[in-house]
Amino acid sequence: MASAAEQLAQNFNLGSFAKATELRQRLVFALIALIVYRIGTYIPLPGIDPIEMQNLFEQQSGGVLGMFNVFSGGSIERMAIFALGIMPYISSSIIVQLMTSVSPTLAELKKDGEAGRKKINQYTRYGTVLLTIVQGYGVAVVLNQTGVVTADPTLFIITTVITLLGGTMFLMWLGEQITARGVGNGISLIIFAGIVAELPSALGQLFSLSYDQGELSPLALVGLLILVVATIVLIVVVERSQRRLIVQYPKRQTNNGVSQGDTSHLPLKLNTAGVIPPIFASSLLLMPVTIAQFSAAGGPEWLTTVTTLLGRGQPLFMVFYAAMIIFFCFFYTAIVFSPQDTADNLKKYGGFLPGIRPGERTAAHIDYVLTRITVAGALYLTVVCLLPEFLISGSAIPFYFGGTSLLIVVNVTMDTVTQVQSHLLAHQYEGLIKKSRLRGGRK
Repeated sequence: MASAAEQLAQNFNLGSFAKATELRQRLVFALIALIVYRIGTYIPLPGIDPIEMQNLFEQQSGGVLGMFNVFSGGSIERMAIFALGIMPYISSSIIVQLMTSVSPTLAELKKDGEAGRKKINQYTRYGTVLLTIVQGYGVAVVLNQTGVVTADPTLFIITTVITLLGGTMFLMWLGEQITARGVGNGISLIIFAGIVAELPSALGQLFSLSYDQGELSPLALVGLLILVVATIVLIVVVERSQRRLIVQYPKRQTNNGVSQGDTSHLPLKLNTAGVIPPIFASSLLLMPVTIAQFSAAGGPEWLTTVTTLLGRGQPLFMVFYAAMIIFFCFFYTAIVFSPQDTADNLKKYGGFLPGIRPGERTAAHIDYVLTRITVAGALYLTVVCLLPEFLISGSAIPFYFGGTSLLIVVNVTMDTVTQVQSHLLAHQYEGLIKKSRLRGGRK
């Protein structure tokens, strides 16, 4: 028998959506915020020659720099005020979460509820400022060495650091506002908007390669589109997959006798870490690889060799990228899900796993199951992110059709649709409650 939530979900229509005023306001706010973000990606840094910058990017776009240009919504290509994007904030948040598992002080803050969460968020913002200053200084120094700067070098470094810092802090604030007043996760939606906004030009480039330039045969084009569809299907299936552990609750004594014990389940997602591992792995590779690629032309021979090996589809890049994805899968899963805390909560409310003693044994069993499914999740993320890179590394196919881009787009879309459905369900429940109160008043 379908649950009440499933019955409501089956009755969704345009009429119920039109009555959800709060949901419409949230969607409009999120849309306006994303439009503001897209406008910022077209405002260039002061002191940059746009023509020389375009030529420089075309020389480096086939490598890792093109991948990071996707995440920044084309800001790196234009060297806009949002060139660093939201990556410093993501890096800072992961570092702070790592410190919460190492530092007893931060661990206590994490358990202090809302007050502790606000304090940790404040530390994350401080870390974002520090990382942005370091990365902005590195970008300014490298650009000074490439000949695209038309202003005084010292003044350019100062203005670039300040501008990039302001751009990243504004995006951080904008993402928090989207999360609080809009729909979906604001940080993820900013990355999502940057990828989707560049898809039309990427499709045009793809068909141009096939029909105008003849670099891509029609059969290869069809094969690539089939690969994209298959990757999307795989992502949807795996992201919805769960390993459910049965949880049994004992019988309880009530005034009417002994009540039947309830049975529930503990859902463990196959990919608990979500899109964080590939995003964070990319953000860690951003600065050293970018500096190496910009400086390789006038640097020593070993730097040129390293830059070549770190190119798109090259062995060294693939090894580093895969290793970091696997590492952050386990690392982030260990941060967001604690088997010991879950076992303690089950024991506190009288729940237990059938055949397993509550407490330490339950925590060990949950940890064992979680480790096994995380192995499968890490392999899935590695295949999705790297397999398309192997197949298109020899072609000039845009990175927007890579596995990482598809993973982010599909995940963010599914999460946002889920939140929209939750708002619609809440609105329908409120309507049912109001109707029941009116009927009770008439009686």
